[in-house]
Amino acid sequence: MAPEPILPEEARRRKIVGVNAETVTNVTSTDFPGHHPGEDHEWSLEKFDQNFQIQFHKNDSLDASFSLIGIDASIANAFRRIMIAEIPTLAIETVFVHNNTSIVQDEVLSARLGLVPLTASLSGLNWLQFYKKSATPDDDDEGGDDRDAAADNNTVVLKLYVECEWRGAEGVKSGETDPEKLYVNSSVYAKQITFEPTGRQNQEFPEPDGHVRPVNPEILLAKMRPGQVIDLDMHCIKGIGADHAKFSPVATATYRLLPTIDIVKPIIGNDARKFARCFPKGVIGLEEVTEEESEIGKELEGMAGEKKAVVWNTFKDTVSRECLRHDEFQGKVKLGRVRDHFIFSVESTGQFDSDYLFLESVKTLKAKCSRLKRQFANVMR
Repeated sequence: MAPEPILPEEARRRKIVGVNAETVTNVTSTDFPGHHPGEDHEWSLEKFDQNFQIQFHKNDSLDASFSLIGIDASIANAFRRIMIAEIPTLAIETVFVHNNTSIVQDEVLSARLGLVPLTASLSGLNWLQFYKKSATPDDDDEGGDDRDAAADNNTVVLKLYVECEWRGAEGVKSGETDPEKLYVNSSVYAKQITFEPTGRQNQEFPEPDGHVRPVNPEILLAKMRPGQVIDLDMHCIKGIGADHAKFSPVATATYRLLPTIDIVKPIIGNDARKFARCFPKGVIGLEEVTEEESEIGKELEGMAGEKKAVVWNTFKDTVSRECLRHDEFQGKVKLGRVRDHFIFSVESTGQFDSDYLFLESVKTLKAKCSRLKRQFANVMR
């Protein structure tokens, strides 16, 4: 017996998550085998290939917005979590303070340095390996100790030496109080961090654009006054956001479901103008009732030329439910969200382009699936 066809209206109804004044309905997906008798909901690659779509809304180097249509929430959330926690980046791990007479304590300054996002040539970052500690037996400790196995292929060395001095009387007005004009290096910025390449790092991180450097050179690290000095070395390693947030390559990686607005009964005149104000600009528009509409529909009879509310662009809607607070709109509008339409927003911290991050999350998920498939194959032997 062939599966019964699903009407388009019914298929759309099942995809919409109802957003009511105080509740959310139809939140559970039903498109799995056996839920609807006589219907075929078996997953297949061909069906997925037909239904899956990608739409780009913005693709700047550090900020991307795109839609994934036709996937399950578990897959969309896997991409989001991988971008946050599993794509490796470079960050300062260890700070060796030789001299710090500034007002900022060593621990606070080290924490600030660790959170400075770093960038370099993509080939060099891919060449760099993960840092591992080697357990070496020690006479004083039967269990051995962890000694740093630092090398040119797993550790990058940065240096920071800044000394604050008086600028001198030349060029300084009498009574000047601005420290930027009175002192040299009164503010310490990330641009004063220097890269000290070792071994093959000169080839893997070519100058000038390939060198390891802060993403934003104007990050303020500390403020000093004459006689104060900051002298330190920093060791940078690769890591993932699951280990520490400083390794996360994204500032934000979020998604939301596409909103839907269904006007089930006409909203005319002043009510239409009030209805439009309940939504962000561009979501609801006003159009005149045509002669044909006034003749066909009883609800619009004799209203030709009046303004009516129409849906323009639900993408801009924030689903505030403001329209559901007013009695005049009761029973005239239904709000919802499309269950399988995910609008992603990815903002990179600067190490990688935002669209590259998503492609890396796809590769990571693919590798996880391949690894799981091999493990299942070993179990079934």
